[in-house]
Amino acid sequence: MPFHKLTQWLCYSLLQVFKDSGIVIEGEQLLTALPEYRNGGLLVDTGLLTLKPDLMEQGLAAYRANALLPGQPAVEVIPLFPPDSDVIVEWRACTVAIIDSLVPGINAALGYIFACAHRIDSRTGGTVPPLTLAQILEAGTWKAGRELAEVSRPNTKEPPIGLLASDGTVITF
Repeated sequence: MPFHKLTQWLCYSLLQVFKDSGIVIEGEQLLTALPEYRNGGLLVDTGLLTLKPDLMEQGLAAYRANALLPGQPAVEVIPLFPPDSDVIVEWRACTVAIIDSLVPGINAALGYIFACAHRIDSRTGGTVPPLTLAQILEAGTWKAGRELAEVSRPNTKEPPIGLLASDGTVITF
């Protein structure tokens, strides 16, 4: 499953700038969640995603071996995997699928009946559009993932699953 996180991130970064400039953007709803470690870390830290016991042990064994190498951190124990491993690819795929599926439920909880419908703001009386995936990512999953990492791993603030050093042939997240 290919991921183009950097391209997606660039698109999300430019969307609001273009919109504010009066440029009409079509297909924004086709963008997906970002398969990056803050979003994926949130899903692991909350227990929504867990490693199978044998994979956890494999990842912890890799951590122990990596911690013995000169200059490698040995502060907080987390399972480590190569960036191109099936575990990392599956984690990224699950992150995209789960976060994409959360958007309708979040908007329903906020009182939106349909994805294209606006709701009335009880404070101002004006209409408010539903939250976009970009808004949920920026102010929701990414921020929450970062804050949970700070609480769960205060020394490093790293994600709950780590990546072994890459040789540069795989773009990591």
